[in-house]
Amino acid sequence: MIRRLVLMCLVVGLVGLPSLNLQAQIGNQDLMRSLVHSYDLLEAGKLAEAKQIYEKILEKHPNNPLALNNLGAIYVREQDYQQALNCLERALPQAKGYKMLVNRVCDVDGVCLAFRPAAVEYGNHDLEPLIAANIVMVKDKFAANQKLD
Repeated sequence: MIRRLVLMCLVVGLVGLPSLNLQAQIGNQDLMRSLVHSYDLLEAGKLAEAKQIYEKILEKHPNNPLALNNLGAIYVREQDYQQALNCLERALPQAKGYKMLVNRVCDVDGVCLAFRPAAVEYGNHDLEPLIAANIVMVKDKFAANQKLD
């Protein structure tokens, strides 16, 4: 519990660091619109629709760490922790140096955080530590669920 609280504080504390151009990192405005729209669907509980958009994004951009992270959050909501870990662990090496502006953060069942990018010129978050924190939280939840079985 304390470990999770510390991780949440780390995530919240990372809000507000100057950085790189978001549009250059994620590719184009269509990708940005898709990332924002899919996050909004996730936050509204429309998981199937959000999941479909993330999967389409990953067809064109298979290593996009934000899409992988947020798809992992959907798997957390579906209680498929192994798939969530697969997405997050795939996203982590891609996230190093990936800067973005986080508009909103969605806590998914107290386990994994999804991020909504803001359509602005400069990002202010390094995605790598955020995904690393998600991995720790999902591993903890996965281990706790296995003990209950």
